[in-house]
Amino acid sequence: MCEKIKKKFNKIDIILSPALGGVVVGYEVGRQLEIETIFAERIDGKLTLRRNFSVKQNSNVLVVEDVITTGKSALECSNIVKKNKANLVGYACIIDRTINNISIKDKIVSQIQFNIETFSEDKIPEDLKKIHPTKPGSRNLSK
Repeated sequence: MCEKIKKKFNKIDIILSPALGGVVVGYEVGRQLEIETIFAERIDGKLTLRRNFSVKQNSNVLVVEDVITTGKSALECSNIVKKNKANLVGYACIIDRTINNISIKDKIVSQIQFNIETFSEDKIPEDLKKIHPTKPGSRNLSK
């Protein structure tokens, strides 16, 4: 994945990852590319920089995650970049599960891409209705 990142993105000053899932991946990518790595954590449901992390104005930031599905966490990270008047160079992830119509699709570098069928609540196949749904991710973790 690091080779793909180097080919697609010219200059990266900082890697920013959302906690929880993106932290380990972000730090490993940063270690291999020798780039400073920071992460954002949820406070009251919103991704925020803590622990004296900062994004310097005009720096070039790559958002790195483990999996991108809806792009919500990636977009929250991009808002942190914009708020700090830095430049978002793009996104990288191990697994890209996005659908083609999300706004960041052309800015993603991934190791693998999965096109996994999703269903609206009224169109769930009978065999899947028997399986209790679980929601992965950290968006709704308690404080």
